[in-house]
Amino acid sequence: MLAATILKHITKLYDLKWELRGANILSEERGAVVVSNHQSSLDILGLFNIWEVADKLTAVAKREVMYVFPFGFAAYLAGVIYIDRNDPKRAREQLNMTSDVMVKEKTKIWLFPEGTRNKDYRSLLPFKKGAFHMAVAAQVPIIPVVFSPYYFINNKQGIFNKGHVIIQCLEPISTKGLGPEDIDGLVTRVRDAMSTVYKELTKEVITNLPSDYPHTTVG
Repeated sequence: MLAATILKHITKLYDLKWELRGANILSEERGAVVVSNHQSSLDILGLFNIWEVADKLTAVAKREVMYVFPFGFAAYLAGVIYIDRNDPKRAREQLNMTSDVMVKEKTKIWLFPEGTRNKDYRSLLPFKKGAFHMAVAAQVPIIPVVFSPYYFINNKQGIFNKGHVIIQCLEPISTKGLGPEDIDGLVTRVRDAMSTVYKELTKEVITNLPSDYPHTTVG
């Protein structure tokens, strides 16, 4: 938390505003799997800005992110767990240890089920099932979190403007009594709920932009 509290000031360099909604959901002390959409390495910066609200929190990300400067190294200092997807056995061992900590220490584990950065801000990518298997195995709730689109970034045109990002926490979804056979339905339920909110947030942030703002829906 100390590292995140210090590192969140990187926000000032990018002139970004992070607005957290539903903070009470994230602040409740409990073990949980948090799933959110993944648009950019900036997601890590968003995490730094809300880390103190979630208190006991760690995130799981693919190892490649560690080499994205400055976010990857900063995230490493803040305690993000990097998974090497080329070494499935080691990755599973790391996730098992993380799951144990989640239950015993009432820690929230943050994962990005899209699995890769989504540069098309019009919809969410399909979700991978790892986070849902972890939640069901540990019988802990899933907390969906939606980041509004990064309309202020356009890599093709080299645009990075100041921006406002809304981070919306949705109501926890219980996994009590669920088993492996329920995973597909759980994934669909969570993704549908997040997609609905994502579209609502997209409309909100785009509508509130000045008429001459060069926003984009594709990063």
